[in-house]
Amino acid sequence: MTIRRGHSWGETVTSPDDLLVLLSDSAVRAVVVSHREQGNDIPPVGLAGGDLARTMGGGTPGRFPGEVVRAPLDVLRLDADGQRTWAVAHVVARRHWWRGELLLAMNAQFLGEFDVAPRSHPNDAKVDVVHVDWQMGVRTRLAARRRARTGTHLPHPQIGVRQTPGTTVRFRRPLTVWVDGERWMDATELTITVEPDALIGHA
Repeated sequence: MTIRRGHSWGETVTSPDDLLVLLSDSAVRAVVVSHREQGNDIPPVGLAGGDLARTMGGGTPGRFPGEVVRAPLDVLRLDADGQRTWAVAHVVARRHWWRGELLLAMNAQFLGEFDVAPRSHPNDAKVDVVHVDWQMGVRTRLAARRRARTGTHLPHPQIGVRQTPGTTVRFRRPLTVWVDGERWMDATELTITVEPDALIGHA
């Protein structure tokens, strides 16, 4: 069940012996995509690394087997130019980091070393969409990047952020879309839809 304000999220359990333990967001995504494309339910997974695991307070392979937190997680469905895929942690659409339009869609709180979406929760039935104005200069981006390590880059007049169950974004020019750290495709329009409670994660 999607988390509600004032209610606890997840439960401490002993990880099953046959739990599929994965070391990265991209590995979790591969499982999600495979089962979604076949029309099957996604099996429970152990999160032993990656930004989604870190958001859950885990990410240590040595936790398995052992006591872990089991919790429902949302996934993001992506549609662009007739193509479809899924993300578990984050989506980045860009041509360059230092100039031009930049969009980050966060299911996880973190993107590598950066606390990109401090308010993001992977089971609130919403995606945190962070949009960097194409006119933001290099020096301003460098300053925002430094602050992003501690999540203090927001609020910012040239960085928009909103939480939504789904959105369609049209870019000024085609951007390359990266899904959980892997290049997917170039797109001028991207639709992001949250699939609540789609995955059971252990971390």
